[in-house]
Amino acid sequence: MHTNCVVKKMINWIIFALTIIILKQNVMNYFYSIKDLLNVLSRGSKLLAEMFEKRKTLSYKYEYALEVMDGNEDVIKLLISRNIIHQNGNLLELDDQYLNFFEDILEVNEEINTSYVHESIRQIKEEYMIYYLQASGESERYRYLKAVKASLKKIGRVTIRSIVDLDRNIENAFKTEPNYRIKLSKLENYKKRLEAIQEMIVQTERLLNEDEITFFKTATDEELRHIKTDLLLILIDASHNLIETRQQIIEYINQVKYQNRFIEKLRQLKYLRDQYEIKHKTNIQEVLGNSTAVVFDTKPVYSLKLSLDRMQQDDAYSLIRRVIKRYKTDVDPKKSVAPNFSEEELTAYSSSEIHINLHEVRDNFVLSDKHLFAFLKEYNFPMETTFDKRVTLYCQIVSIFEDELEITERYEKSDVESDKHIEYALVYPENRFTIKNVQL
Repeated sequence: MHTNCVVKKMINWIIFALTIIILKQNVMNYFYSIKDLLNVLSRGSKLLAEMFEKRKTLSYKYEYALEVMDGNEDVIKLLISRNIIHQNGNLLELDDQYLNFFEDILEVNEEINTSYVHESIRQIKEEYMIYYLQASGESERYRYLKAVKASLKKIGRVTIRSIVDLDRNIENAFKTEPNYRIKLSKLENYKKRLEAIQEMIVQTERLLNEDEITFFKTATDEELRHIKTDLLLILIDASHNLIETRQQIIEYINQVKYQNRFIEKLRQLKYLRDQYEIKHKTNIQEVLGNSTAVVFDTKPVYSLKLSLDRMQQDDAYSLIRRVIKRYKTDVDPKKSVAPNFSEEELTAYSSSEIHINLHEVRDNFVLSDKHLFAFLKEYNFPMETTFDKRVTLYCQIVSIFEDELEITERYEKSDVESDKHIEYALVYPENRFTIKNVQL
């Protein structure tokens, strides 16, 4: 009997140990806490930075990772086990979740996604604002108000980021894409995304100005008003920028279509010429005979703006100088030199200003046995102080130290003969009776 109990206990312990092993294997890909996540990212930061910089390459070999990590294969296996890096044979690649996170934080993501703003507007209108108006507790209302403010801030950042990405993608597509059909398709798609951004701006403005007037009047929060004002200014600037972007993309599309038609015709003529059929299958002789074009006839010219990346290269300045010399423009690339400072401007001047310490005046008033107006009227300030200035100090002390003063409902008037006719309340220190008792 005793042996059977021991065997059962051993079996239970074996089952428990196997369960722990299986659970460890299953949770190997997950993180136990934020500290665990940061620790793993910190250990593999060198490799992650290298792979992120080369994220647009087709392949990143395992040997490269070993070389970057100085042969420390344990860290590479740790990143693979936590699904931060995926291994496909001898190739490695960053997980899409971390890749998108790094691109969003560093603002280098080339994908323009307006779905976040539409989802945020829906959540603000259908969830956060309704919950705020229905909530009864102050802490509960503050939580939903905080969610509204965070969403409005994010909408502003996403709007600016979308326009910047759109402008960059348009420039890159027009200047770097060699295939005319792909280039035209990209520009047409970017035009559709421009319309989506414009619609996103319209919906956001409608949310702030028309749809939810009740919420913004009910939520009397100073920060919310500032966020709303800043967001409206961002949307106005974004709308103006989109006008220029739309003109630019239409110009690029027209250029691509013109170049594409010209190249297609040129290819057809070249093919017919190579086949010795150009005279019989075209009216080229008639067209050339009726043409009155001369060598100096103007041709359609489409200016090409240099990208920022090209302008930042070392030879950009020399290229600009060559263009200026060739076309003899009036542009002077020389930097203007500011004039020298005069001796008077270089001479240091100092000025002094006497400042009235209101805390010191308050402390002296507490120790006096007079009301505030009479005390200030006779107080010996370190500078010549007019009656108007003393009245101003009276108002400042009452406003700043209101909790430490006893403002009575008794009023008196200043002497008409010596001073201006002013009516004032009698103000005493809040604990004046206690101070007198202590002094006695």
